[in-house]
Amino acid sequence: MLAEERKEAILKMIEEEGSVKVSKLTKLFNVSIETIRRNLETLEKEGALKRVYGGAVLKKNQVQKLNYINREKEFINEKKEIAITAIRYIEEGQSIALNGSTTNIEVARALKENFKELTVITNSLLIANELVDSDKFTVICTGGILNHRERAFYGEFAESIISNFIVDKAFISVSGVSLIRGITDFLPEEVQIQKKIIEISQETIVLADSSKIDTISLIKVQDIHEINLIITDSKLDSKVLNKYLKNGVEIVNE
Repeated sequence: MLAEERKEAILKMIEEEGSVKVSKLTKLFNVSIETIRRNLETLEKEGALKRVYGGAVLKKNQVQKLNYINREKEFINEKKEIAITAIRYIEEGQSIALNGSTTNIEVARALKENFKELTVITNSLLIANELVDSDKFTVICTGGILNHRERAFYGEFAESIISNFIVDKAFISVSGVSLIRGITDFLPEEVQIQKKIIEISQETIVLADSSKIDTISLIKVQDIHEINLIITDSKLDSKVLNKYLKNGVEIVNE
């Protein structure tokens, strides 16, 4: 078994059982204690688990604890920086999709200041409202079931509306980015919207501030190598950046 396959199997076990023991893993995979410890060390560095005496336990990113109103106050400068980088990948007249998020609100604000004509599809009530005065923008809001905490629409109706379109680019804001576990998020309804937006997009760009790189959330959205580009902020550690680049993941932070 290759090292990557073994690490994937370890993650599957820890997700199912909540913890793993080194002694059990050495017998299961017929490898040395040192090999398992190296595997666990790598997985810990990638944010997938936390090592403890004799084994490891599952580690989850805790972004879910905050609702929209609280999240919009966090990492404001980083979100604005990401938005300025993101709009470099948009051309006048293109069609784009934005899922509901505090980062994509900053993208919407940057769009107003830098473009005359765009088509924007979103499930976010706040993004639609942000663009309401841009009279040459075509804004398509999905409708659906309004989540009052998130200020966004979810459910089958919202998903079916998205499925009717094809857009040039999708900008997906997520809670976790991991080389092994891919792009992840917490809210099941939001993940379904993200998946639908990815399906209709010619190019998918993930937006995540540096605190979310090398972390995992509850639900997988997409494999990392299925994403065209990841945009983060300049605070990302250079070692983490180089790790992603060496693994063939295109990630920019400036």
